[in-house]
Amino acid sequence: MISKTRLFTPGPTPLLPAAQFAMAAADIHHRTPEFRALFLKVAGQLKTFIGTQNDVLLLTSSGTGAMEASVSNLTSPGDRVLVLSAGKFGERWVDLAKTFGCQVDVVSAPYGQTFDLAEVKKALRPDHKAVYMQASETSTAVNHDVKAVAELLKGTATLLVVDGITGLGTTTFDVDGWGIDILIGGSQKALMMSPGMAYLSVSEKAWKAMDTSKNPRYYFDLRKERKSQAKGETSYTPAVSLVAGLGAALDYIAAQAGGDLEKGRIALIHNAQTNAKATRAGLVALGFTLFAPTSPASSATAVAVPEGLDSSDVVKALKTRFSLTVANGQGTMKGKIFRVAHLGFFDYLDTVAFLGAIEHIAKDTLGLPVVYGSAVAAAQQVYADATKA
Repeated sequence: MISKTRLFTPGPTPLLPAAQFAMAAADIHHRTPEFRALFLKVAGQLKTFIGTQNDVLLLTSSGTGAMEASVSNLTSPGDRVLVLSAGKFGERWVDLAKTFGCQVDVVSAPYGQTFDLAEVKKALRPDHKAVYMQASETSTAVNHDVKAVAELLKGTATLLVVDGITGLGTTTFDVDGWGIDILIGGSQKALMMSPGMAYLSVSEKAWKAMDTSKNPRYYFDLRKERKSQAKGETSYTPAVSLVAGLGAALDYIAAQAGGDLEKGRIALIHNAQTNAKATRAGLVALGFTLFAPTSPASSATAVAVPEGLDSSDVVKALKTRFSLTVANGQGTMKGKIFRVAHLGFFDYLDTVAFLGAIEHIAKDTLGLPVVYGSAVAAAQQVYADATKA
């Protein structure tokens, strides 16, 4: 039988065809009026997509490049910072901060859970230069309460830096109202693009902190980028094709709401949230256990396999039988969970396709007592409820 390739990983995510065409046609030099006009247009669109009046910068790197920049530009060796860690990407903040000589305090939560805000409040100190956290912890598919953490920092000198790489386009943020000083995104997530471009919003409070920070930076010097990008250029050679693709993706999101990018962003978030809820309902109907039941992300769903079974078998069976790729667990979670994405260029029928496939795998590979159609029916009910006029 014909087997279409289907990508259900939380990054890279499926590519938007319009973005692919734009990238293929991006035969343009980056020091020209044509590129400057494109760059400034995309930068302005990103401000709307993020929902901020702060500066937004683009970096030719993965999201980790923007994470590194958020440490190197804001801190000096010996500065004390607080990291909120509940997964592999929270642990990455710890590693980055230590790399740049920071004294790192950590509030941890077990994998699959979010933080106890009372513990966060207790851990906060007046001398913390910054708090680093995820909005959506991709390794465990947990959503963290950024707004609540931001409230704890109101009126303090401490900066709030948020990895929103899988949070943007799946979660609602009030960047300026909450006081998020840096919010990071990546091209290969909800923006339906190839990997290779990071973007971040930067508050005036964060810019002022850079005046006294002493850590070295060269390629990821945000102050240098601010000057260049205000003129429609980057300090170094940008990923020209990705900028073109990003513009096409943002145009597409706006077109989903009659040309209004802000409304398009809201629709994109609603789409991810509906698909996530439908997927969770279908998986529970099959007898699976959700790995993050109390604070699930809308970017992806993490699923625990029954005791004695290996999630690698699920990943392999979906790939072999249906050419459908989901993500295994990371690090110590490999073999224990698998993750299926909802962010970006997924629609309701993609969700139905995944659940139809997982019904077969649950029955034939895992030996679960599956009634065909039960997962799909559960998802259909969620969709019907979410789209009632």
